[in-house]
Amino acid sequence: MDGLNAMSFKEPTPIQTQTIPLIMDGHDVLGCAQTGTGKTAAFLLPILHSLTVNPSEKIATLIIVPTRELAIQIDQQLEGFSYFTPISAIAVYGGRDGQSLDLEKKALKGGAPIVVATPGRLIAHIDMGYVNFDSLRYLVLDEADRMLDMGFAPDILKIVNMLPKKRQTLLFSATMPSPIRKFSQQLLNYPKEVSISISKPAEKIIQSMYGVEDEQKPALAEQILSGFKEMEKILIFAGTKIKVRQVSERLLKAGFDVAAIHSDLDQSEREDRLSAFRNGKLKIVVATDVLSRGIDIKGIDLVINYDVPGDPEDYVHRIGRTGRAEAEGMAITFVNYKDRPKIYAIEKMMGREIPIANKGASSLNQSAENRPDRSDQRRKSYPPKHKTLNGKRKN
Repeated sequence: MDGLNAMSFKEPTPIQTQTIPLIMDGHDVLGCAQTGTGKTAAFLLPILHSLTVNPSEKIATLIIVPTRELAIQIDQQLEGFSYFTPISAIAVYGGRDGQSLDLEKKALKGGAPIVVATPGRLIAHIDMGYVNFDSLRYLVLDEADRMLDMGFAPDILKIVNMLPKKRQTLLFSATMPSPIRKFSQQLLNYPKEVSISISKPAEKIIQSMYGVEDEQKPALAEQILSGFKEMEKILIFAGTKIKVRQVSERLLKAGFDVAAIHSDLDQSEREDRLSAFRNGKLKIVVATDVLSRGIDIKGIDLVINYDVPGDPEDYVHRIGRTGRAEAEGMAITFVNYKDRPKIYAIEKMMGREIPIANKGASSLNQSAENRPDRSDQRRKSYPPKHKTLNGKRKN
C-alpha cells in the first residue's frame, strides 16, 4: 500500500480490475488495451505481490518490451511500486556504454527478481552464457503488436525456448490483429482474454481538425500554440524526420520552447530531451511516430498531428499520448484535401466523426449525410477531384 500511495494510485482502472484477479489466480492472460489505460500496473502489481509473499533470489519475472524507452518507463514504475519492498529489478536495453553493460551482466548473473528487457540486448547477454531462467515464474510481453511490427518475433521465440515450460505468460497489445492472435497461440496456455476499448481513443480526449493547405501549416501551428500558452506540455507529430526538423526549426525561430526527437538522434540526446520534456523543462516536442507508442509522459495537454498518419491505428497511438489514465486531453489534426480518405478511415475505425474547428474550410465542412456512407465498404471520393480545398474549381 505504501508503494501505491507513493505513486498516487487512487483506484484501479478497468483493465486492472479485470486483469489483476486473473493473474493472481494463475491464468495466462491475453490482454488488449489502448495506451494510457493502466495496463502496466495491471501486470506489475500482482507480480510484485507474488514476489513479496514468495521472495526469489533468482530471475523470477521477465518482461520483454520493444523499445528502450518503454523499458525505462516500466523500470521507473517498478521502482515506485516496489520502493517499500526488498524486490529489485534491472532494465536491460541497447545503446548504452560498457559500464552499463557490466551492470546488466552483474544483475543478470546475480539473479535480479525482475528483468525488463528489449529482445536484442537480452539475447546478447544470453549468448554470453550467464543468464539462468530456471526459476522463472512470469513472462510478460508488452506492446506485442509493436514487437511484431519491428520484426522481433524470431528473437522472442528464441528467448521463450530457453524458459521453463511451467510458467505464467501474460501478453498485452494495443491492437489484436490476426498475426498477434496466431503468435499468442505459440506462447499462451488456455489464456483468459481481456479487452478494453480496442482501437479507440480515450473518451476524454477532445478531438478536432483544421482544414489547411501545406504551406499554411506553419502559420496555423504558431497561431494555435500562441493561443495555448498556459499549457505545460505539447507534443507535435510530423510524418517524416525531415518534416520534424523543419517544423521544430520554424517554431524555434518564432520563439517557442521546442525540440525535435527522431531516430537520427543519438540515444543519449533523445533521452536528454525526453527527460527535459517529462520534467517540465521543455514545453514542446516535435516527433516522428517513434514517440507514438510506449512512452508514458504524464500531463501532456495537447497533441497536434501536423500530418495525418496513413494508418488509423497510428492516429490512435499518437493522440493516446494525451488524455492518459482518465485525464482530459486535446488532439488537433491538420487536414488538407489529399488527407480526406485517411480521415474517413480514422473516423470509420473510431465510429465517430472528428469535428471541424475552422468551418471556413468548406470542403471539410460537410454534414453527416454528405460524408461517405460508412456502411458501404466502397470508398467514395469527396469532393470530386477537380475541386480544391475551398470548394472552388481550378482554372
